[in-house]
Amino acid sequence: MLSFLKSHPFAVETFFESSLVLTYAVLKEELTAFIPECLELDLFEDKWAFIAVAMVKTKKLRPKGFPSFMGHDFLLTGYRIFVRYTTSEGKSLRGFLGNVFTHYNYSTTDIDFSNSRSIITVQSDKSDLDIKVNLENEDAVLPPSSPFHNWKEARRFAGPLPFTFTYNTATKKVLIIEGVRENWIPRPVEVMHSNVGFIKQFGLKEIVLANAFLLQNIPYYWKKGKIDLWKG
Repeated sequence: MLSFLKSHPFAVETFFESSLVLTYAVLKEELTAFIPECLELDLFEDKWAFIAVAMVKTKKLRPKGFPSFMGHDFLLTGYRIFVRYTTSEGKSLRGFLGNVFTHYNYSTTDIDFSNSRSIITVQSDKSDLDIKVNLENEDAVLPPSSPFHNWKEARRFAGPLPFTFTYNTATKKVLIIEGVRENWIPRPVEVMHSNVGFIKQFGLKEIVLANAFLLQNIPYYWKKGKIDLWKG
């Protein structure tokens, strides 16, 4: 089913049972090489770019309008880079580049997602993933290493960013997928431990944890994908 949805030929809907996101700040010079020519990094203080790992438990993922019994449940993980794109009509869009909710380039893994006594643990030996967060600490606003000065600043990089982008370098066409959601209220969480293979594969020299948050019980759907011809 996921491979069939590569280019979003129609709208897709699901329900986010939970979405745990850890966002890392990286010097912009280090992350520029990882984005295509049509995109720009979404920056903070003209210095920091951001890459996040998302762990999302979806329920009844299916084409929009189909009955829920035809849907499938997934635990999806992957990375997202915060970017901006200017369309051929001159409209500026803010969103993500990455392997979550774009072309569904997934492989199976041995991931385990558990919530016990207000502690969420996400582990995978195959994907080199080991994360533990505490939901009880109501004062958990920002990690000590964060470049943000307060949660208001960090909130700008906790979504919702409605768009995801995929670029075809041969045709210079950009696939734009718009997400629509309700009740997007990110809850800051305390990161007790984090080891993220998705992030380490980039080989970045200076990278710090910028924020971490949890979302729960979010109705969500993606509109049919649109193609835009980049004129850069």
